[in-house]
Amino acid sequence: MYDELTQSDIDKMQEEIEYRKVTLRHELLEHVKTARAQGDLSENFEYYAAKKEKNKNESRIRYLERMIRTAKIIQESENEDEVGLNTKVTIYIPEDDEEETYKIVTTVRGDTLAGRISNVSPLGKALMGHRVGDTVTIRVNDSYSYEAKIRSIEKIGEEESDKMQEF
Repeated sequence: MYDELTQSDIDKMQEEIEYRKVTLRHELLEHVKTARAQGDLSENFEYYAAKKEKNKNESRIRYLERMIRTAKIIQESENEDEVGLNTKVTIYIPEDDEEETYKIVTTVRGDTLAGRISNVSPLGKALMGHRVGDTVTIRVNDSYSYEAKIRSIEKIGEEESDKMQEF
């Protein structure tokens, strides 16, 4: 399965890769060299810790590059009054008599505890393409669904999107 990413997601990943390759890689190599110079490697914890950090950085670079290589690029919604990617949606759930606010994001950036839901989650999928005032049915599974009314829709600006999560 391919991860669905927006072009801005890919751009942010490429920035992180660039930082890790150009800046962080050299710093971590220096830490390994410094720790190695301290003598006996069999009892040198600093050497092993430095090697572990260096390997973690290289693994992260490979992970991000693979995600970009296999990603399916999707478009953000261009309609301001319609739920799409990178929109903040406030819904009212009559069953619970509660109002909730979520940000609709790609699968990679989803974090329900932080109020970011994926566009392919049951709630995200149900909300996509709808407008303020629409009532949508969210199918959780075959035996349970609930209704929600869209109260407001707001585009997430670039600055707020940047703060949402580091890949």
